[in-house]
Amino acid sequence: MRRALAIARKEFIHIRRDPRLLLMVVLLPLIQLFLFSYAVSFDVKAVPTAIYDQDHTPMSRQYIDALEQSTYFHVTGYVNSDAEVDAEFETNKTRVVVTVGHGFGNDIAAGNPGQVQILIDGTEPNSAQAAQSYSAVLSQLFGAKVAIAQLQYKGADPTKVAGLTTTTRTWYNPESRSANYFVPGLIVILLTTVAIQQTANTLVKEKEQGTYEQLIVSPIHKMELMVGKIAPWAVVSALEVIAISVIGILAFQIPFRGSVALFTLGTILYVICCLGIGLLISAIAPTLDAANLIAGLVGILPGFMLSGFIYPLDSVPPFLQLLSYIFPTRYFMTITRTIFLKGGGFDVLWPQFAALTVFAVVIVIASSAAYRERA
Repeated sequence: MRRALAIARKEFIHIRRDPRLLLMVVLLPLIQLFLFSYAVSFDVKAVPTAIYDQDHTPMSRQYIDALEQSTYFHVTGYVNSDAEVDAEFETNKTRVVVTVGHGFGNDIAAGNPGQVQILIDGTEPNSAQAAQSYSAVLSQLFGAKVAIAQLQYKGADPTKVAGLTTTTRTWYNPESRSANYFVPGLIVILLTTVAIQQTANTLVKEKEQGTYEQLIVSPIHKMELMVGKIAPWAVVSALEVIAISVIGILAFQIPFRGSVALFTLGTILYVICCLGIGLLISAIAPTLDAANLIAGLVGILPGFMLSGFIYPLDSVPPFLQLLSYIFPTRYFMTITRTIFLKGGGFDVLWPQFAALTVFAVVIVIASSAAYRERA
């Protein structure tokens, strides 16, 4: 242990003396945290909208007023022809064009459905889906309001008409804030980036600098050398998780409803997996550039795309769903979000903990064997 600590001390000195490395492992993850939390959002509001009113009646005006009063649509102007509708979309001035058809007011007065067409720019799927949902709900609410008004005009009591009452409640994230979804996931992604990439470089740097041979001929055991090499990055990874979690809770008001001890256990298991992957890459990569490339392709990119960070894994093709099971990021992503947002305990998360434990054991054994073979 004394010799392993000496190697770890040497690694800490190298980290401290390299300002670029410090910038990469300390400041860059924090910058990415703020960029993702503020810039990347699924909260779609104030969708640029143009109005094409072909009816020009008081009833069509009421519908348009209801649209303008909604926080989900921002009316940018009016169009008067189909050609202008095409121009609005082609110049990216609007995402939605609401067309109120001829006879809208007369149809409603006669008790028939009024014709409204919602044209949506589908080049941005997130905004398109949100606009489609918002417009459908808005039309339903306006239709219900008109129906009630007609019943009252005919002398009927709307409260005695049979209907359906729906109450919707959103659990765990009542305000539907994207930050609540992204920040716990960013803990996983940023931890993966630092732990795998920097550990993957540790042995390759010694080879490129010509100091690897000196370590081999020294009385240091190969296992001691391996432990000393990865120990600093284990400490850096732990500090990074703490920093991002504290900033997320304090700056972005992300709830933490679960057990700190359970989250710590999951983090330790996942850090072991990442360090093992990085050490395995370090043992097989011939150059520093190759190590960075392999780390990105094997560790970081699949963890980003196949972990459920951006979109649920249920929405990806079945082949990719099966492929995601061989990456530990999938399991730690579930653990992090469940503990942060739902407060789930070990009785819920034990399959993910079991999978991480198996991964940690297998990866450490494989990396140790590869490390000893190359050493």
